[in-house]
Amino acid sequence: MGLNKKSVDDISVAGKKVLCRCDFNVPLKEGKITDENRLVAALPTIKKLIADGGKVILCSHLGKPKGEPKPELSLAPVAKRLSELLGQEVKFAADNEVVGANAKAAVEAMKDGDVILLENTRYRKEETKNGEEFSKDLASLCDVFVNDAFGTAHRAHCSNVGVAQLADTAVVGYLMQKEIDFLGNAVENPVRPFVAILGGAKVADKLNVIDNLLEKCDTLIIGGGMAYTFLKAQGYEIGTSLVDDSKVDYCKEMIAKAEKLGKKLLLPVDAVTIKEFPNPIDAAVETEICDSNAMPADRQGCDIGPKTQALFAEAVKSAKTVVWNGPMGVFENPTLAEGTIAVAKALAETDATTIIGGGDSAAAVNTLGFGDKMSHISTGGGASLEFLEGKELPGVAAANDK
Repeated sequence: MGLNKKSVDDISVAGKKVLCRCDFNVPLKEGKITDENRLVAALPTIKKLIADGGKVILCSHLGKPKGEPKPELSLAPVAKRLSELLGQEVKFAADNEVVGANAKAAVEAMKDGDVILLENTRYRKEETKNGEEFSKDLASLCDVFVNDAFGTAHRAHCSNVGVAQLADTAVVGYLMQKEIDFLGNAVENPVRPFVAILGGAKVADKLNVIDNLLEKCDTLIIGGGMAYTFLKAQGYEIGTSLVDDSKVDYCKEMIAKAEKLGKKLLLPVDAVTIKEFPNPIDAAVETEICDSNAMPADRQGCDIGPKTQALFAEAVKSAKTVVWNGPMGVFENPTLAEGTIAVAKALAETDATTIIGGGDSAAAVNTLGFGDKMSHISTGGGASLEFLEGKELPGVAAANDK
């Protein structure tokens, strides 16, 4: 995987028109932004382009308008909030064609250091199909393309891949650079011992990740709902726990693969079990702790038990690099969140480089207040999983190599 990409620090943008693809896919409620983390994360790259005297044209998708203008998915509120965060006007180029007459006129009128924001790129049906027409429209606006949207790096769309292939200069922004440095290099070139922790509900979602990480890491830890398919593969009774019967043989293969490669594969040795799944999800539940080899047939495991928490924490202590993706249990329920909290704590206390691979683990770490103790929290769930699978990400590949 080519990870040595040109970044905004390798180019000069003074007096040039710069199209910068950001991830402004923020949650909106009645036209108000309810979580602006993604806007804040984009500021360093935007400020750098402004300071260097570029004409900064921002673009992003928002939600799934499916190729037609949907006023409730307009980026207008983002332009307003970005203006406040930057302390300078971010002019919104309202244009249902995204790159229509209004957007072109706005770009023509720009002075060095000005910022405009284009309308939702997914208003155009070509966007998600990487159609040439829209890629050409976007490329016609700029001299330089900067991709700073890791959240969509695993998708080949017009606004990240199509336009990059047409622009003379295509580089990555600071956010993308950080993702490549941490996630990409952790997998391709880790400081050892390298411990990977995988959780989440389904084995099926992580097949390639498990396979790839077994080759790269020294210790692979498996928790969450998917651990029970592994425990079943070892011949244990798992009661009414989550299981994917079609993947039991796959789990047997992975257990054998770990042994063959001399890797440590750690599975839960005990479980927090309940009679029936909480409804609503955060309702009070009666729990019982059982060893993994003595689980009652009428109960289901919904978190790792105290012995497993200690075992996993111990494995993290001696690590130099730790990657974590997926919670250890039903962490939305306070009673069933102990395992996820224990893992977050172990990562917060280690000197290792700690990398959280987006999605639920990022949410868990932030909710539990351990965010600032991690070396890196990925901004993309799907994209970080594909990095861990060892796949080449189209949005990264499209940028110019150093």
